[in-house]
Amino acid sequence: MPKIELLVDAKNELGEGPLWDPVDGVLYWIDSKGPTVNRYDPRNGRTKTWPVPQDIGAMALREQGGAVLALRDGFYTFDFETSQCELIEKVEEDQPRTRLNDGKVDRRGRFIAGGMDEKETDGLAGLYRLDPDMSVTKLDDGIICTNMPCWSPDDKTFYYAETWTAIYAFDYDIETGALSGKRVLVDLKGEPGGADGSTVDEEGYIWNAQVVSGRLIRYAPDGTIDREIAFPVKNLTSVMFGGENLDILYVTSMARIAHPPHGFFEKRDTPEPAAGGLFEVRGLGVRGLPEPRFGG
Repeated sequence: MPKIELLVDAKNELGEGPLWDPVDGVLYWIDSKGPTVNRYDPRNGRTKTWPVPQDIGAMALREQGGAVLALRDGFYTFDFETSQCELIEKVEEDQPRTRLNDGKVDRRGRFIAGGMDEKETDGLAGLYRLDPDMSVTKLDDGIICTNMPCWSPDDKTFYYAETWTAIYAFDYDIETGALSGKRVLVDLKGEPGGADGSTVDEEGYIWNAQVVSGRLIRYAPDGTIDREIAFPVKNLTSVMFGGENLDILYVTSMARIAHPPHGFFEKRDTPEPAAGGLFEVRGLGVRGLPEPRFGG
């Protein structure tokens, strides 16, 4: 039986992007609206927080140290020692309503992140690839809200969600980072929640945090539901396996009350207890895969 535990009562307005560092044995996560980068050390329970200058959608550790960030208006490098961000390239400068949202690194060191319309109504955003040479390539467009970018263990399939409508699968060329063959893997229309952040376990199954419905769902590679776990808070945001054996699932959540007026979110005057916290789930009986570092 899985055991769910609140690790950090962080009260993040929009906690996101848990990222396990197997080198130092610590977990990073972000508060998109803090906006902050945060680190949790499971050996002593201590946390550390770094403020960043704009809303943050995603982060990845770099092979040469520090991190790369998807901030509101583009890609940046980040130095943990100085807390300084340095611009790599801006995106969607003609779309003031969009910001970069979820992102992850493929096993050749490329960082892929997608954007979102902050009103969550129009397909104004794109999906972008940041290569180790710091060049940026647009991979897809017409997106309302990008979430859950991740890959199959054999690197042949890339997944991302249009949060309220579908989870998509693509054929992925690991040699070039190109996408093709876009298809619907899971139709989310009519579901009680939306697909937020995801990770893929060593068996190739997709673990997804469902915002609004408060469910963890494990999807099989064909898109069928393999397992569901009800959570003590409703607005889950993302997941990542970590721990020494990569068998602990870390889960972020949001405490924010104000949401775009599209009718998906419940009307509440105050957050749920523990909403916006960082959680762990043990006893799932599966292991994750180590997250690659950005190659630039």
